[in-house]
Amino acid sequence: MDSPRAEKVAVVDEVRERLAAASASVVTEYRGLAVAQLAQLRQTLTAAGGDYKIFKNTLVRLAVADGEHRLLEPLLAGPTGIAFVHGDVSAVAKALRDFSRANAHLVVKGGLLDGNLLSSAELATLADLPSREVLLARIAGAIAAPMRQLGALMEALPRNLAYGLSALADLRGAAAPAAPEAEASSAAVEDAGIREAPAEAAPAEAQQAARETDAEAAPAEAQEAARETDAEAAPAEAAAPADG
Repeated sequence: MDSPRAEKVAVVDEVRERLAAASASVVTEYRGLAVAQLAQLRQTLTAAGGDYKIFKNTLVRLAVADGEHRLLEPLLAGPTGIAFVHGDVSAVAKALRDFSRANAHLVVKGGLLDGNLLSSAELATLADLPSREVLLARIAGAIAAPMRQLGALMEALPRNLAYGLSALADLRGAAAPAAPEAEASSAAVEDAGIREAPAEAAPAEAQQAARETDAEAAPAEAQEAARETDAEAAPAEAAAPADG
């Protein structure tokens, strides 16, 4: 028959192995729970990815002394049961919370996660988190959303480029007939200039015609002046023989 000391050593080793294999551990006090209730608790935690075991505090203190799990030592008071987490810590925390709500004798004291001591309030916060599978699905959806947006953008680029080229072609086609119209306008302006030129030259032609008229009228005026001179000179010539 094994000695009591050997049994204690075996329990200490078991606690150490369980703590080392677990991703997290939660210390509870089960005072007042019946055997049937403890069995129900074990089944609930097993379904959530946990394992529940009752140990004496003295043996657990020996197991965590001078090790990475020594932070659990202040929680070892009263009848102690430890939930060892092998899956999602939030799922185990939720199972413990829900069970404690239906069975007030179960008290969640705290736990250890990744070398950090967790209070009962922090475990309650973890219990409110979605499960690991739901979180992973949300993360995957958040990552996929920008990828889908990028894919839609890449798909839209050729289509938008085609629309742009088509619009440019239409714009150039609409601007092409404007050239003949511009040429017609220019020809009209030049034609108007040609027609306006004689109008501007009209005063010069009138002046030339006036000068020609004056030139033609000059001999007639000279003849008239000569006739008047002859008329004045005739009486003087008539009076000269009479004096002789």
